[in-house]
Amino acid sequence: MNFLYPGFLFALLAVLIPVIIHLFNFRKFKKVYFSNVAFLKEVQEQNSSKEKLKNLLILAARVLAITFLVLAFSRPFISSNTTSNKASGNIVSIYLDNSYSMDAVNKEGSLLDEAKRRAKEIVKSYQINDRFQLLTNDFEGQHQRLLNAEEFLQAVDEVKISAANKNLQQVINRQQGIFTGGSNRFAYVISDFQQNFVGKEPVKKEEQTQLALVKLSGNELPNISVDSVWFLSPVHQANTSEKIIVRLKNFGNDDAQNVPLKLSINNQQKAVGSINVKAGETAIDTLSYSGLGLGWQRGILSIKDFPLTFDDQLNFSFNVNANQQVLSINGVKTDKYIEALFNADSYFKLSSVSENNINYASFANYSLIVLNGISQLSSGLAQELKNYLNNGGSVVIFPSTETDKTTYSAFLTALKLPAAENLVTEPSRVAQIELKHPLFKDVFEVLPKNMDLPLASRYFTYAERSTTSKENLLQFPAGKLYLARYPINSGQVFLAATGLDEQDGNLAKHPLFVPLMYKIAFESAKDQPLFYTIAKDNVIELPAVKLGANQSLKLIGDGFEVIPDVNHQNGKTLLYVADQIQKAGFYTIKNGDTTLAVVAYNDNRAESEMKYDSQAALEERFGNQKVHFIDAQKENISSAIAEENNGTELWKLCLILSLVFIAAEILLVRFYHTQNKNTKTHEPLN
Repeated sequence: MNFLYPGFLFALLAVLIPVIIHLFNFRKFKKVYFSNVAFLKEVQEQNSSKEKLKNLLILAARVLAITFLVLAFSRPFISSNTTSNKASGNIVSIYLDNSYSMDAVNKEGSLLDEAKRRAKEIVKSYQINDRFQLLTNDFEGQHQRLLNAEEFLQAVDEVKISAANKNLQQVINRQQGIFTGGSNRFAYVISDFQQNFVGKEPVKKEEQTQLALVKLSGNELPNISVDSVWFLSPVHQANTSEKIIVRLKNFGNDDAQNVPLKLSINNQQKAVGSINVKAGETAIDTLSYSGLGLGWQRGILSIKDFPLTFDDQLNFSFNVNANQQVLSINGVKTDKYIEALFNADSYFKLSSVSENNINYASFANYSLIVLNGISQLSSGLAQELKNYLNNGGSVVIFPSTETDKTTYSAFLTALKLPAAENLVTEPSRVAQIELKHPLFKDVFEVLPKNMDLPLASRYFTYAERSTTSKENLLQFPAGKLYLARYPINSGQVFLAATGLDEQDGNLAKHPLFVPLMYKIAFESAKDQPLFYTIAKDNVIELPAVKLGANQSLKLIGDGFEVIPDVNHQNGKTLLYVADQIQKAGFYTIKNGDTTLAVVAYNDNRAESEMKYDSQAALEERFGNQKVHFIDAQKENISSAIAEENNGTELWKLCLILSLVFIAAEILLVRFYHTQNKNTKTHEPLN
């Protein structure tokens, strides 16, 4: 047995007090002589041995009462296997979950308020000289500082619900980073332990860390969230009709009927609707709208769903450009089909250059580059196109059937494309069109039974490699390539087997040519993500931005302005926002007075599913590792901590025994009497 406060044992000297009192008050029996028994009316006899027993019992009760009272103050305990070295001090890390799920309410109030109370109880269970770490989902720099008890209690009161989201393993790793030296290591995780927070992977901790999980009881609430939105068309044009797809998810156990939808763009309502969502499933709806102007658009898709509302709104942004820039690099003997095609639509801004006059530095300005029958296929061009593809560009290759096959093959190989194998001069017609490919979506209103497909008079065959990722669009008989898409790094190449010259075939004059090329151009449009997620998407990617020596980019929101870290690589400008964005909304990226982009941020939907892991599930995640589980609804946290850290504490038992012996003393004094015998004598007869 050990004592938490052994100094109190000196108070055991107090047991001398009742002993001394007992010795001085010890009653001795004396002999009394009567000269004449005739005058004795009544004689009271006492038993000397029983009186001594009574006094000894009272003395023992007093001594034991004082002894156990002193022991209670010295906090005796039976050491457990995890009892730590008290002399080295304690470092206590307490994680307080402040995610959106902690805004839920139970009989104790909001879970966050209950978590704060539990954190304070934990701190009060330790000594005044112990040091504490307060950790939340925000993972702020101040959370790496150790606090005394008073500072910790003040910091707890300042914790608020946050959009930041972390998982259990990240929290434990962060807690273990604060422990240093030979100090005793105690870590507490106070949370509702949502399933998305715990995760499905095993959780690991250091053996020296004594970890306790304080589980708060959250209610499984019905919830519907706006999960995502996307457009049917990748290109947005002013004053045209567009369609947007919205996906909702029902996390509840009951079907949701007629959930109202509202689409607003630039604070103007553009469309409304309603949707039914089955329990535990997702549902998709389409909203149509029109009347957009040029420039950046701020869209909001919202629903009405209670009691959880943080995921009822999805912010998104997109840009309506006046035009899309296309570059055509033409060979010596090329017709004007590409120029006629793109010049027919004012949305496209076509730049045509000769293969002898290529400005490589301008490649980044174009969303699509068309190689139209060029024969000068240099390694320098291949390298520049490779860089362009690495930056997300799109290239269409219509080969010149008069070019040298070896040179052409070397060019293709440099781009990680299949080499040219043979030049076939026998006519062949396209046998198959991949109608399920997104490029052909909405191209045909009605599919003809005997479709007239393009004819090739001269074409290349290619040596396909098994490792090549290819999407066939048009094929000759026997599955030979006529037109296919090849993803190359971040970009894409559309490789044709033949050129646009009339001697090569009729593709340029075929009805399929115009919609095919327009769809390729639309798919090549470079656009930023519609939205980002707070605390998850910490890098914003922009086209290359040239900054002067004293220039910097600014990220501006509602009452918010920061200068993010900027890095230039691979023809792109990357903005690192880290944890600077903590509120859902729209943020403008500016270079001086010029708006470069508008980005939309949303709260993480991981908090939308209000389902929690049981203690059994948590035990499974930790396996054989020693972890203490505390149910905040069933256990007294202070007692649980004391028992876990100090072993089995005996101070309560000592206090009870002290009270028992005090009561015994009172009973002995009041009700324990030695047996009296009354002897009566009759008066003598006169």
